[in-house]
Amino acid sequence: MTIGLMLLGIGSGSASGQPAAFPARPITIVVGFTPGGGNDVVARVVGAKVGELLRTSVLVLNRPGANGAVALDSVAKAPPDGYTIILGSSSVLAINPVVGAGSGPDPISGFVGIGTVAMTPQVLAVHPSVPAHTIRELVDLSRQKEVSIASAGIGGLPHLAIELFQSSEKTRFVHVPYRGGAPAATDVVAGHVNGIVMDLPVVQPFVADGRMRAIALLNDRRSPAMPNAATSAEQGAGGLIAVNWYGLLAPAGTPAPVADRLFEAFNAAVHDTSVKAKLAAIGIEPMTSASRTDFTAFLKQEIARWADVAKTADLTSKSGG
Repeated sequence: MTIGLMLLGIGSGSASGQPAAFPARPITIVVGFTPGGGNDVVARVVGAKVGELLRTSVLVLNRPGANGAVALDSVAKAPPDGYTIILGSSSVLAINPVVGAGSGPDPISGFVGIGTVAMTPQVLAVHPSVPAHTIRELVDLSRQKEVSIASAGIGGLPHLAIELFQSSEKTRFVHVPYRGGAPAATDVVAGHVNGIVMDLPVVQPFVADGRMRAIALLNDRRSPAMPNAATSAEQGAGGLIAVNWYGLLAPAGTPAPVADRLFEAFNAAVHDTSVKAKLAAIGIEPMTSASRTDFTAFLKQEIARWADVAKTADLTSKSGG
């Protein structure tokens, strides 16, 4: 369906049998982190356009705690009417259920899937003094001497990406977890840690001014925000893919027509020219699901994939950091 047709359906509320009464009041997007981070920015930028399309207010409510689990639990208990939904990253929706030992609501059975909206790859970068420019060179270096790699904490996507790197390339790094991406990046720039795996928006400014060197985007395609950085797939490490995607869930029991209406609105919003420009400015790209069914299948695959990584790393009984 083209964006134009989606907008027509949203405006009329009749083309696909969707109830014209929805939305009759503001919609709240719950985010599991404090303002200013990737989850929050995506929710606010995309949500503002959704509000325009649906002719209602879209509010963002920050409920930080337990790496997004507090927000997930609150939305699971909200009325299933489409007015309270969660926007969460892959760490919140696909990794937390694995490393949290099954605590909290199940993202599949406890919710109705709406879709993905955006993504940003993880970047493997090092201090300029590290004598490695490719994945292969870094692996070879790690087999000769100790190489330390920072992440934003135990159990998040950057940490799991490091574990995936170790298992797929049959090597070992010293994992140095921090309480967030900013302090991790600061210590890499200072030379206290050799490298980092982190979302592109965190690393990009340091790579741009030469304080870090990008080894690879952990993805199968390059990013416009870091066009000179080769991907892991290009370097022969096709299994080393770690993308931080942002998806939407509504409480279980939300009527299908309401969920469909939200799906169409968010898909249209993400592909709006102004929204794409705002996201691109911070290194985030649109990533939309073909359908709500496809999103649910994708979410199941992501949970299974990261569960395998967590099991190999013996992380399944540890809570997210």
